[in-house]
Amino acid sequence: MFKVVITDLVAPPAEPEETVFADLAKVECLQARSVGELEGRIEEADAIIVFHEVSLPADIIDRLQQCRVIVRGGVGYDAVDFRRAAERGIPVCNVPDYGVDEVADHAIGMLIACNRRFLLPERGLKASLEPWDCRAVEPVPRLAGATLGIVGLGRIGQATAQRARAMRMRVIAHDPYLRPGTEKVFGVERVDFESLLEQSDAVSLHVPLTDETRNMIDADALGRMKPGAILVNTARGAVVDTAALAAALREGRIAGAGVDVLPAEPPPVDEPLVQLWREAGESNANLILTPHTAFYSVEGLQEMRTKAAQEIVRALRGENLLNCVNAVWLPEEVRERVLVGTPPTV
Repeated sequence: MFKVVITDLVAPPAEPEETVFADLAKVECLQARSVGELEGRIEEADAIIVFHEVSLPADIIDRLQQCRVIVRGGVGYDAVDFRRAAERGIPVCNVPDYGVDEVADHAIGMLIACNRRFLLPERGLKASLEPWDCRAVEPVPRLAGATLGIVGLGRIGQATAQRARAMRMRVIAHDPYLRPGTEKVFGVERVDFESLLEQSDAVSLHVPLTDETRNMIDADALGRMKPGAILVNTARGAVVDTAALAAALREGRIAGAGVDVLPAEPPPVDEPLVQLWREAGESNANLILTPHTAFYSVEGLQEMRTKAAQEIVRALRGENLLNCVNAVWLPEEVRERVLVGTPPTV
């Protein structure tokens, strides 16, 4: 029987995984909160599922003795050194098609909450109950007819665009990797990044974390946005320079922000956005933080865990993998097995 290790998040019993694995593999839940807690506990794993509370850097991957696949329970896979895994002949997979509705709903919910300034009276009126009228939230511009700029028009970006268009917003998008014509299916206009920042009344981020996207929303990018614009980030924390964003909010250079992801999670106490958020009504900043929950629903989590387990079953049985993200870097014989499906040599 194979051994599958779930590094974090999941506590036993791992019901959906055990149901999928049946008699093929046994599951061990480590519930780790740091990389150090993995030492001595994953070396003999035949497969690994990693969520978002720990990472798998090169030195951890180098300890794996017989691992046949690493599956990231989620969309982003920047927490796994997938190139080093490829050098070791280990496929890395993700689950790109779960939680699309949840994240799109969360992004639009944050947009509406920031636009309608839901939290400002909640934070500021409790003591005095004054002013009990629209002065507590003004100004509130109309969303219908406003422009939403989406950075990254993949599955979640497309779902967010559909929701925004249903609210009669104009939607523009920047995605240099989008196949030409895809935007037409969703009634979206493609623009360059600078034009998107300058034209948008709200910007929603839906990109993976790469060298190209790290800190793409920095002080310069924020300076290009309209003073009345809102920024929403449900993608990856390090896509945004959070110190620059906190400064822009403090100084009123943009009108608001909804942020579900931070560069380090849980965040340190000196995280600039957390400091601003904790000031609540004192700063009057229109800032909403949620603790990396955009992906979550009861059904979404079940779907993610089930699909991650199913990908592991395919790997252990030597079947072709559906979502291998490092195939191009794998040795040829491993790549052929991963893409075509050939039982591995025992």
